[in-house]
Parts: sequence; C-alpha cells; structure tokens
Amino acid sequence: LRKDLPAAIAGLKRRNVDFDVAGFRALEDERKKLQSRTEELQGKRNALSKQVGMLKGKGEDASAVLAEVGGIGDELKANETALAALQEKLAAFLRVIPNIPRADVPEGRSADDNVEVRRWGTPRKFDFAPRDHVDVGAGLGGGIDFDTASKLAGARFVVLKGGVARLHRALAQFMLSVHTGEHGYTEVYVPYMVSGECADGVSSLAKFKDDLFKLEGRDLYLIPTSEYPVTNFVRDSIVDGKELPLRFTAHSPCFRSEAGSYGKDTRGMIRNHQFDKVELVQMVRPEQSAEAHEQLTLHAEEILKRLELPYRTMLLCTGDMGFSSARTYDLEVWLPAQDAYREISSCSNFESFQARRMQARYRDEKGKVQALHTLNGSGLAVGRTLVAVLENCQQADGSVTVPKALVPFMGGVERLAAA
Repeated sequence: LRKDLPAAIAGLKRRNVDFDVAGFRALEDERKKLQSRTEELQGKRNALSKQVGMLKGKGEDASAVLAEVGGIGDELKANETALAALQEKLAAFLRVIPNIPRADVPEGRSADDNVEVRRWGTPRKFDFAPRDHVDVGAGLGGGIDFDTASKLAGARFVVLKGGVARLHRALAQFMLSVHTGEHGYTEVYVPYMVSGECADGVSSLAKFKDDLFKLEGRDLYLIPTSEYPVTNFVRDSIVDGKELPLRFTAHSPCFRSEAGSYGKDTRGMIRNHQFDKVELVQMVRPEQSAEAHEQLTLHAEEILKRLELPYRTMLLCTGDMGFSSARTYDLEVWLPAQDAYREISSCSNFESFQARRMQARYRDEKGKVQALHTLNGSGLAVGRTLVAVLENCQQADGSVTVPKALVPFMGGVERLAAA
C-alpha cells in the first residue's frame, strides 16, 4: 500500500473490494506527521543531553538546558503515546483488508465464475439408484448415527460406528502415510486451540471470529483447521533460508460454527461443526511459492487418484477466494447421490500475506531478512472423503467395497457388509 497504492487498489478492486483510500491516506498522513515530530524531538533531546554533559564536565550551570530537556520529554512522551495509539488504529484498519490476488487469477463474483483446470476419472454408471452416504452408512449396521450425535451435542454432529469408524480412521492414516513417506512432509501433532493472535495471523479475527468457537473467559479458540497452529510455528521468527522449504502435515479435528450456513447441507456429513482433516502446510522462499502451489495441489490430488475417486480441479475466481489467499485451487470430488462435484480440498498460496501478519521472516544468503511465503491445503478433508468413498463404492446389496489403497489400513478388510 505504501510502495504502490494504485496497484494495490486495482488488485483489491478485482476482488470486488472498495478500498477506503481517503481513510487510509488520512491515517498515513497523521502517522507521518507524528513520526516525523517524534524523531525530531528524540534527536533534539539527545543533542541537549550531550550539551548537559559537556556543561557539567566544565563545571558550568546546566539548569536551563535541563529544563528544556524536561519540556521536550513531556512533549515526546505525549507524541509517543499518540503515535502508538495511531499505529493500533492503522493496524486495525489494515487487518480487515484481504490479500491481493495474483495476476493470473480469473476475475469473477461467485463460484459460477471459477475455471476448470483439469479433471480425472470417469464417474461410475450405476445399474441401480445410488443412495447418499447417510443411507449407505445406516445400512452398514448404523455406521453413521446422527440421532445419537444430536442427543450428545445437537445438530451438525455425527457418531461413526464399527466398520465406518474404522474406514474413517484408515483414510486419515493412509493420507498421512503418503504425505510423510512420499511427499516429504513432517508429521506434527498440534494443540486444538490457539490464541486470538495466532488466529489473526492466518486470517482476520475481527472479520471471521463468528465462524470460530471461543472458550469462555479465555483467549483461546478451537481450531477451524490445523493450518492455524502449524502456520504459526514461524510466527515472530527469522528462519535460516537454508532450512526452506518447510513442509508439515497434521491430522486433527476441526471446529467451525458454520455461521451464515443456515439451511445449507443440513443432511449428512458435508457441513458439520466438527470434522477431521489432514492438512498440508508449506513455508517457502518467495521465488518458490508459485511452483510449490502446483506441487501441493498435486499432492492432494494424488490421494484422490489412489482412492480412485473422480474429481476436478478448479481455479477460483477473485470473488470466490478466501480472505488470505492470493491464488486458490479447489478439488471437487464426484458424489453420485448429488450428481455433482463437491469441494473436498482447497489449496492456497498466500504469498507473504500471512507472514507479514505474523512477522514470519527468513534470512537469505546475503543476510537480508524478508517475509517468507506460506501455503496450505487439505490433503484431504477426511469426513468428505469418507462420504465420497461410501457413495462411489456402494454396491446394490448395500455393501461397500473398500478402495485397494485402504485395504492395508483396514487390516485386510476388502468389503463392508450390509447389516
């Protein structure tokens, strides 16, 4: 914003954001004025302090100069207090401004304007009417139980039982195995709660706190994804450039209030308050982030390929991207019962946006310190993958064939039999 305001405004306009130019300039002008006066007073006080030392060294009277130093000190303190308050006001103004999209992101206002990049697999043709995952799960000995979940916690929760619960666990273990064993990620176990500062580092707490579950009386929020704790590994840090790229993967429950989603996907496991996810996070040099984004997306796609689930890869338009993203791919898996592709992973390049909010930097070979780039993606959302497996692998007799890639993680079980 300070280096090239017109370009920033143009970028935000592509996201359909009307930036308050007058408000920003007013805050900046006041900041410059206060900062300049503060620095001027600091310089004057230092010069007078030296003068006091010289006078005292000569045995001369320094009282007049000391009085002047005292007067400057009072004004300086008032200025520093005003500057600190203004910096907080400026920070609050800026922290609700979204990231600027990369130039190659298509313009648009909604998901209707997203661009299909590629698709893999052919949706299966059934010789019977395919059931949705709710009915498939119910037929597997009550493997998906919403009634019990509702008794425990209310709507938008689920209890999994027996073979379905085992399949859910196998999916997470399979994903972690591939990402750590073949894709070069380090597995981490993280807290399921983060502070407000951590939450604001990856997104805007002021803007999206209604989407989070907060602990009463504590500055702690249940994580909506393990991106929140994992990305904050590098908060307030200067990483040695030789250590980059950093790649982490974590399996965790995720908690979302689903504010604003009333009436959407009320049936089944598509949009719950609690669900599991295997997350992929990378921290890289700026010149590596575009390539890393393609790589991370392919890592997530590989899971779908091995599970033999048809999917398509969508490049999101400017109006459908997340707050922090500079560029995002969504992976959409085929769900036979809905006769549609539905999101199962979102893979984003945030460039330096999150790093600047978190003060996450690295030192290059020349000793220069600069903001690193962060990326993340679902590799994959475990619950939605379970939904896709149950629907795509269902049989006419109500049983479900276990994908070959999962059989070793299921103790050799190749089929979930109907009750």
